[in-house]
Amino acid sequence: QVQLVESGGGLVQAGGSLRLSCAASGSIFDVNRMGWYRQAPGKLRELVAVITSSPSTNYADSVKGRFTISRDSAKNTVYLQMNSLKPEDTAVYYCNAWVAVTTTPLRTSNFWGQGTQVTVSS
Repeated sequence: QVQLVESGGGLVQAGGSLRLSCAASGSIFDVNRMGWYRQAPGKLRELVAVITSSPSTNYADSVKGRFTISRDSAKNTVYLQMNSLKPEDTAVYYCNAWVAVTTTPLRTSNFWGQGTQVTVSS
């Protein structure tokens, strides 16, 4: 129905930067809130940043001032610019989106990407 495809993960040294992208495609009428979550080994998945269609943004305290979330609504794409990366940012990063799907009647559903690994070496 709807696919979220992430890209941009990789290995970087502490203090470096990475930019993640996530493109939504499929039976889309409208994309509402989009966000990034991460899950480190042995830990629960946690919110990193979200952006609404307004757009307004919200960040986890641990990434404020270092990460920036943005979106291109025309491309149904969300980005996460990650600067000043720390080893504790190492995790699998997942894209998430609330999508109004082109069904009759319209239905809003939640979708996840497959995840992209981010590894920050010290």
